Amino acid sequence: MIFFQFTFVILALLNFLTVYSRPAGCHLRNMESFIQAVQQVEDSKPGLSPLALVRALRRTAGHDDQMTIHLLGASHNLSDTEGLEGSILNATSFSFFDKAIHHIVTDNGEERGVVLAPDGTTVALAPLLLGIESGLKAKMEGTQALGIFPLALGRTLGLSFLSLQHLPPSMRLGPNGCWDNVEQPKVFKLSRPATLATDAVINGGMDGVILGMHLSKLPASEQRQALSEILRGYYNFTLTEKQGIDAVTSHISPRRRQLSRSLLEPLDLHTAVMTTLRLVWKLENTEWIAQDSGLGKAVQDGLQTFMHKYLDCPQIIPRCQWGAKASRDTPIPLSLPLQFLYIHHTYEPSSPCLSFSSCSSDMRSMQRFHQEDRGWSDIGYSFVVGSDGYIYEGKGWKHLGTHTRGHNALGYGVSIIGNYTTTLPSRYAMDLLRNHLALCAVNGGGLTGNFTIQGHRQVVNYTSCPGDTLFSEIRSWEHFRE
Repeated sequence: MIFFQFTFVILALLNFLTVYSRPAGCHLRNMESFIQAVQQVEDSKPGLSPLALVRALRRTAGHDDQMTIHLLGASHNLSDTEGLEGSILNATSFSFFDKAIHHIVTDNGEERGVVLAPDGTTVALAPLLLGIESGLKAKMEGTQALGIFPLALGRTLGLSFLSLQHLPPSMRLGPNGCWDNVEQPKVFKLSRPATLATDAVINGGMDGVILGMHLSKLPASEQRQALSEILRGYYNFTLTEKQGIDAVTSHISPRRRQLSRSLLEPLDLHTAVMTTLRLVWKLENTEWIAQDSGLGKAVQDGLQTFMHKYLDCPQIIPRCQWGAKASRDTPIPLSLPLQFLYIHHTYEPSSPCLSFSSCSSDMRSMQRFHQEDRGWSDIGYSFVVGSDGYIYEGKGWKHLGTHTRGHNALGYGVSIIGNYTTTLPSRYAMDLLRNHLALCAVNGGGLTGNFTIQGHRQVVNYTSCPGDTLFSEIRSWEHFRE
């Protein structure tokens, strides 16, 4: 196809994903470090507007490609950025701004320009900041926020779909990866060769869309927040048993996929992505690329994969992220699709986990109990649901678990952390399991369309799992069978 002859030209001009092998710095690559650096700049410049700061960050990072200039203006021509570069470069000892915002993937699979968020997900800073800048600019000018989707998400999705037309649609997005140490994150390694739209780039893009749209619609009467406050409110929240995720009404990162769906579903995404690509090609004088007759189908196929993987499916925290030990035996593959979804509660730990750190600790504790006390090869569950807004990978989609004696090969075993004998899990946790994980399994070929939900107690006669109250609840769910 015509497109493939010139893919490298577009990618080079966009300067969005560069393969490069210079050693990384030793700074911690987490969201809190970034927010602290932003706050240092704000403290050094009282009254600094968030728009001026995010523009200066773009200028420092060199993110002035033609499409960004077209939609946001050239950062070096914006007077409100003058004099900020010195503050930015001196704000932190590890030169976070002038290097870490650039999104690059090295030749050994290390992804840079990404940070670990407190919720355990990884976020690319560049699309996040472009979305925020687009929203702030629209708010200041009183105009429609036309640049948010193209800059934060649309361009990256479209180019990723098209640059990898020779691969199955499922391979044109992602992958995820793992940090060397979640307590002291410095190196993030991808699980397979990168596309333009890695999971971190898509996370950052969705967050950019969410925050950009929110900021563009704030009433004039609402007091302006500093950039550090905007970021901290979204990423650094605290859940408690009295104030769990069900009670949170503000935008927070665990709701990323739910919020993105509400913003993106009303759009004609195919038209939005194709319009974004045509703008890219017009600005780069490569409009002849649009003559490729296969472009529309490539975008349509890619968007179906995007909707399934990032909007239908819940975010699943991978084993390496919660600190899993290796299985003691070679994992046994499942014969898919399966017919059953077995619901459990952990009983111990008995309390819901409300943060990435506490849920990860519970996962490690359960794996240790299953391996050392029970003598199993690994954690028994296929997946585990936290009350922090996430699902945690156990044996996963493809491998046999040890969760429902005599029935392990027939279905997935999914447990919600906590004891639900007399209380229910959060509505959000149950929705993740009932509506999102199940849908993901069906559409991904893991469960049959007419699958059956059963409680652990129904097929094993020596247990009250998943607890009386939770079992009473799941009896009302679609697909439940006595």
